[in-house]
Amino acid sequence: MTQCLDLKGLKCPLPVLRAKKTLKSLDPGDTLEVLATDPGAAKDFQAFCETTGTALLAMSEANGVYTFLLQK
Repeated sequence: MTQCLDLKGLKCPLPVLRAKKTLKSLDPGDTLEVLATDPGAAKDFQAFCETTGTALLAMSEANGVYTFLLQK
């Protein structure tokens, strides 16, 4: 199952905190697609995934919107 979380307009650290909260409700193996506009989110999500063991499956940017695909 993939869930989408639109966090556009939020500034650090809110995108990571909201994603962390949503990931808790997902089952192992589920994925979470996160949309953010904060340029710092790229480094924040990489660090978050490294420290929590969450898999960062994909990361991209288009027109100022950063998309992260996380797997619990």
